[in-house]
Amino acid sequence: MPSVKMPRHNTDTDMTPFVDVAFLILSFFMLATKFKPPEKIPIKTPGSVLADKLPANDAVMITIDSADRVFFSVLSEKDRTIKSDVLKKLSESRGLNLTPAQLKSFENVYMVGVPLAQIGSFLNLSEAEQKQFKDPGIPILDSATNELVWWINASVAAFSDRDIKLKDFLVKGDNQSKYPTFEAIISAMKRNEEFKYQLITSLEGVPVNSDLDRYNKKKN
Repeated sequence: MPSVKMPRHNTDTDMTPFVDVAFLILSFFMLATKFKPPEKIPIKTPGSVLADKLPANDAVMITIDSADRVFFSVLSEKDRTIKSDVLKKLSESRGLNLTPAQLKSFENVYMVGVPLAQIGSFLNLSEAEQKQFKDPGIPILDSATNELVWWINASVAAFSDRDIKLKDFLVKGDNQSKYPTFEAIISAMKRNEEFKYQLITSLEGVPVNSDLDRYNKKKN
């Protein structure tokens, strides 16, 4: 009896659609990913074992560098116009008479560290010139002229006008910064009746044989 020959099928697979899909996915992640803006000043923070995620929106960050200069940031990846709202409130309360162009320029500033007397001239610089500018820091050590008080007040007012809750006040200090600067920051917050803040630290491993280490081992 003659054997039946089964028809042969081509086993080659056209990979073109898979390559197209891969490039589409890659393009999506490249376009959708938000990168952290480069920091203007290097900050070496103290370590801790706490791993809370740093908020990217609706928060205020106060930074102290190793030379005890103080910088102010409004974290607003979602809507940068809140930055110009904050500066507008500050301009109105302190009589700075900033122009709409200067307010708009502030939306691209990640952190500011200049006295109020220089904020107008700073915002007149190009973006490249602002990055190269040597910030003297916000004056805070003299309680009578602690300008951070006014920055915090303007932030609270701007968020309140938008019916948005200002989630957090974050304090990021260099490991070499000195206590009087930190004390002046807390004083500025207290004068605005803001009593809660978070310290930003570098994540470290749990010390071996510490209470937390033994608790984690027992739990696992």
